[in-house]
Amino acid sequence: MLALRAALGRGLAGPGGAACSPFIQTARCYARPVRRKIKDIPSHLDDLPPTMLKKDYANVPIINSVDDVVRRLLSLEMASQKEKVKIKTQQLVEKVRRSPNDNGSFEVQVAMLTAKIRTYEEHLQKHPKDKNNRRRMLMDIDRRKKLLAYLRRARYDTFENTCKQLNIQYTLPPPYSRRITKRWRVKKAFCLKVFEEVRKMKAEERLKQRREWRARARAAKEKQAQCEGTPV
Repeated sequence: MLALRAALGRGLAGPGGAACSPFIQTARCYARPVRRKIKDIPSHLDDLPPTMLKKDYANVPIINSVDDVVRRLLSLEMASQKEKVKIKTQQLVEKVRRSPNDNGSFEVQVAMLTAKIRTYEEHLQKHPKDKNNRRRMLMDIDRRKKLLAYLRRARYDTFENTCKQLNIQYTLPPPYSRRITKRWRVKKAFCLKVFEEVRKMKAEERLKQRREWRARARAAKEKQAQCEGTPV
């Protein structure tokens, strides 16, 4: 008994005492939360150099005469995610725009939507339960599909160049697609039921018409046989 108390005393000793026993160490670590390792997810902003200046300070004339510390503060090294996305969007727009003053063509809209979609994809890889941003991403994807479909139909060379410059893999939609909902199934079942009832109601009338047609055909055959059998 004394030996057990001494062992527990040594296990509960402070930093200056002896090391904790395995039993006490296991009990201490039992309720400790398990930390998940965050995987390094590749970002579409990794190709931006950290020495590049922000969008609002790139064309300032006195930017070359400032101190290195100030220049570092105005560079992308200290920039936020929103400022980096702005520069990335500008780079994608410069690849596909028709002229320096082109800010609203279909190609420019596709480039801006592509930057937003890739930002949403990167965010959802880290936070997969964010349904609001997932809904926004799907809406932007549908809008980009419509724009690309129009470019493919109207200006195929521009469509190919846009997909090549922005690294977009465009897949053709199916020839006919319909979303099956509960309302559509109920409506289809009701229409089939109405069709069967109408068919049953018209069955007697069709049978009567068939009998009349057969009687007429039989009478015509008998009349033709009589005409062929009579001597001239």
